[in-house]
Amino acid sequence: MIVERSTHPQFISNTFLVADGQGGPAFFIDAGGPVQPLIEAAERQGLEPTHILLTHHHYDHVCEVDVLKERWPDLEVLISETERDLLGGAGSGYGTIEAGETREFGAVGVRALRTPGHTGGMLSFLVGDGTGPDAVFTGDTLFKDSVGGVKAPGHTTYSDLRDSIMGTLMELDRETVIHPGHAEDTTVGREWDDNAFIRVWRGIDPEGSEPCTALGEPATLILLGADYDGGTKAWIRWPDGADDIVPGSKVERGG
Repeated sequence: MIVERSTHPQFISNTFLVADGQGGPAFFIDAGGPVQPLIEAAERQGLEPTHILLTHHHYDHVCEVDVLKERWPDLEVLISETERDLLGGAGSGYGTIEAGETREFGAVGVRALRTPGHTGGMLSFLVGDGTGPDAVFTGDTLFKDSVGGVKAPGHTTYSDLRDSIMGTLMELDRETVIHPGHAEDTTVGREWDDNAFIRVWRGIDPEGSEPCTALGEPATLILLGADYDGGTKAWIRWPDGADDIVPGSKVERGG
C-alpha cells in the first residue's frame, strides 16, 4: 500500500494520497495542502485518483479541495452529512459517507469510523490491503502523544472525544498505524502505552488536582499534556464536574 503525505508549513495539517500500488486507483484523505507534491507523486506513479475523503470541515483540512479538482475534475468529494452541513455553501456538490460505510480502491479497502468530539461529524478512516498492518487516518481526534480539543467550531463534548479514542480507536490492533490530521505518524500500541491522556483514562496514571484558570474561568487542571505543535493540551474540570480539552495556552496554573 502506498501512503504519501504532504504537510502544511503553517497549519502542520496533513493531506494523504493512498493507493494499492503504482498505476492503480487512488484517493486522497483531507485536502489541507500543499497538494502539489501529491499531484506530482500521483503523476509519477501513474495513479488514478477518484475520491477525496474528508475527516471534517475545518479550513486547514479542506482548503485545497479545489486545487485537486482542478487537476482531476471528476474527483468525488465525500464527507459526513453533519460536516457537510457545517461547511454550508462551501460543501455544495460534496457527497456523503457515514460511519460503517466502506469503499474499495483496487486492493485497498476503506471503512469510515465515527469519532466525534473535535467536531460533531468527525470521521476516521480505517484502511488496509491485507498485506500488512492496517492504517487509520484519525483527523483531529488523536495525535502522537496528544488528543483533539473540544472547543473548535462544530465541537461536541469531552465525553464524545474520550469515547471515540478509547471505545473506537484504541480497540484497533496494536500494530495499526495512526496517520493523524497533524504532525507525525504513530501506532495504536504506542499511544496505548505512552499517550498521557490515555494512560490516565486507563487508570495507569492519576488525575491531577491543581487549581487553575481556564478560558478565564476557575477550574481544576487534570492533565497538562503535549500537543502536536510543540505546545500543550490541557484536560480541565469545571466546578460543576464537567470536563473539557482546551489549548494549554488558555490555562493559567495556580489558584
